[in-house]
Amino acid sequence: MHDIARSRSVPQIIVSDVDYERLTSLATAALERLPEVAQELLAEMDRAKIVEPALVPADVVRMGSTVTFRSDDGHKRRMTLVYPVDEDLTTHKISVMTPVGAALIGLGEDQSISWTARDGRRHELTVLKVEKPKPA
Repeated sequence: MHDIARSRSVPQIIVSDVDYERLTSLATAALERLPEVAQELLAEMDRAKIVEPALVPADVVRMGSTVTFRSDDGHKRRMTLVYPVDEDLTTHKISVMTPVGAALIGLGEDQSISWTARDGRRHELTVLKVEKPKPA
């Protein structure tokens, strides 16, 4: 099923080498617990252009970015992309280990991507705005 979804063109994504290392480790560790999302995140990392953190453009979603996106149901959402331990949907923090989170990483403004929800349905989202992560 993933091969069919992948046959459509997918946008180029950019990920910092720091995020790449952490996300690859996280996804590999989650392969038994969350196989679909882990495999999707690993596939995203495999196709990503890996750059130094300073070279990630300001309008590209990275860990800690707050992103406004529109889903194919017409709803606009504003979420901050975080690691699973920091997920808190009441404060609009979404884990990269969710189907939407894995789809968002590395996308730039005005880019769209299809993703598969946990119920197996296909969706599409478009990034409208990316706010850089706040320094820790």
